[in-house]
Amino acid sequence: MIILLVGSGAREHALAWKLAQSRHVRRIYAAPGNGGTASIPICANVPIAVDDLEGQRHFAVDRDIEMTVVGPEVPLVEGIVDLFEDENLTIFGPSKAAAKLEGSKAFAKEFMGRHGIPTGWARAYTDFEEAADFVQGLSDLPVLKASGLAAGKGVLLPSSKDEAIEQLRTIMVDRLFGDAGSTALVEERLHGPELSVLAFCDGKDFSIVPAAQDHKRLLEGDRGPNTGGMGAFAPSPLATDALLETVEREIILPTMAGMAAEGNPYKGILYAGLMLTERGPKVLEFNCRFGDPEAQVILPLLQTDLAELILACSQGQLAGQDPVWADMCAVTVVMASGGYPDSYDVGKVITGLPQDAVGESDALVFHAGTRLESPDIPGNAKSGPAVLSDGGRVLSVTATGCSFRTAVDEAYQLVDQIQFENAVWRTDIGQDIVTL
Repeated sequence: MIILLVGSGAREHALAWKLAQSRHVRRIYAAPGNGGTASIPICANVPIAVDDLEGQRHFAVDRDIEMTVVGPEVPLVEGIVDLFEDENLTIFGPSKAAAKLEGSKAFAKEFMGRHGIPTGWARAYTDFEEAADFVQGLSDLPVLKASGLAAGKGVLLPSSKDEAIEQLRTIMVDRLFGDAGSTALVEERLHGPELSVLAFCDGKDFSIVPAAQDHKRLLEGDRGPNTGGMGAFAPSPLATDALLETVEREIILPTMAGMAAEGNPYKGILYAGLMLTERGPKVLEFNCRFGDPEAQVILPLLQTDLAELILACSQGQLAGQDPVWADMCAVTVVMASGGYPDSYDVGKVITGLPQDAVGESDALVFHAGTRLESPDIPGNAKSGPAVLSDGGRVLSVTATGCSFRTAVDEAYQLVDQIQFENAVWRTDIGQDIVTL
């Protein structure tokens, strides 16, 4: 099977790494890929931008691509699945209409209301003054969200009414998140631990994957600004059998049924970001793809052939699959550029990386914002092309183990070996569960 993999982050490196283990896969093209995907023997990067849907389509036709796997949300929300299916090209992901679950938080809230899916209350606004008046009249502080795509950063948690109104201004007037903030949501602030529950879906059936927890805040102790994710672990000890049964019954099943009833059967990965409140699990958001960094701790636990699972979902045959997951723990620590999630420098030489391998490993480095550059590192004639930083989140250092203590220790041992100028990372990823 020849696969086109759309995307350039650590999630896509993890997908390429896992797909390369399949007996069915003989070639992977990553568009545009990164320094990590380029290091996989059967994978080649191609210079097609993530949002160049026509370029992706032409490449798939010209190269006889047999399966396209879409990593990030932007091409899915913009309709890459519809475009490919119009050409009778096999592609893994939801249609443009189904991807609105992520592409529009306002739509997702309305959808959940129509189908009785538990979530907090929310009001959507396109007028700043109306939104500010509503916030001023609230008795409790809300959560503020840009309705559109904001790379995981479009959620603000004000600490006062005045701050809430100023944050609304930055979203709706100053357009901190660009057009994503043309509609803003004022939502109920729920309380409790967060949990990420993902499922493979084929339009009718679904299969839950090990639940994960991620760390969105930049700094230790969950302080600082929201980021795209600074680390994650799986499986979450919060995800008891009883809880997952509730999530399937009250959230995943009605979401699948609701999308089908509205004429938009959901295929691909459905991601439910949940808060475990005293009144039960409630949906904070839906995503229409693998999470990042959740993918980096979920995929290393998958023992079933990923290519077979993806093909089954695309062909509506997931019911015949029974995915097998390793009885292990996985932890990933994100190493980022200094200044992230705001301004940061790129082009920093990365050293201390382990030899990349396609096979099984207890410790892996999934590249996010990296690129390869020749000539070699000055003064080291035997080195290969230099690996340079090329983004805010640079690396996702992942380890698996029979316990969280083992996985956490191995991940941080590897982090300590890797160096690049102004690197930053959290030192407390998974620390609250290391005794489990």
